[in-house]
Amino acid sequence: MLYPFLHAGGADLDTLMEDVRRSTKDKVGDIVRLRETVLEEHGADLTACAARMADAFRSGGRLFTFGNGGSSTDAQDAAALFLNPGGSARPLPALALTNDAAVVTALSNDVGFEVVFARQLAAFGRPGDIALALSTSGNSDNLIAALREAARRGMVTVGLAGYTGGQMAETPGPHHLFVVPSSSVHRIQEAQTTIYHALWELTQEAL
Repeated sequence: MLYPFLHAGGADLDTLMEDVRRSTKDKVGDIVRLRETVLEEHGADLTACAARMADAFRSGGRLFTFGNGGSSTDAQDAAALFLNPGGSARPLPALALTNDAAVVTALSNDVGFEVVFARQLAAFGRPGDIALALSTSGNSDNLIAALREAARRGMVTVGLAGYTGGQMAETPGPHHLFVVPSSSVHRIQEAQTTIYHALWELTQEAL
């Protein structure tokens, strides 16, 4: 039965709803604690990273964001936030490297998925631009390749990862790495959303 709660009796439905409320409360508590942990561990670096990004934007730099799967949609959201913040906030040049399906599929088919972001940075990236990689594991080969390409081109490199940081945490790593210490993909992505929104707000303040 697809939706058993639709056929549950009054007592059963009450029990089910109480379970849902308890589960929701537990999840909210988890993400609040996780965000507090990230703030304690990375608060100073968030400010330093935002200042560096502001300097890059002042000098004509652009932001390139990228990720796989759910992280690709977060990368698109981050780029849209910087480019079209709404209100009186300053719009900043930003592009998600998953936006062009023709480019992504051509590179994946003709060369290999591991270079799908690195090749775009090789074509568009300039010294002083910013590369922002989002990953729940920190182990995606195409993100690691892109961060290395960005570093070779003199770009500011920023990584968001979960668990213990994966390959992103290995040396040499990004200039700024924000690790969400959790094994839950959902909690990691929720915390990463908070991180890039905080980076955006701090960058706006720095500008």
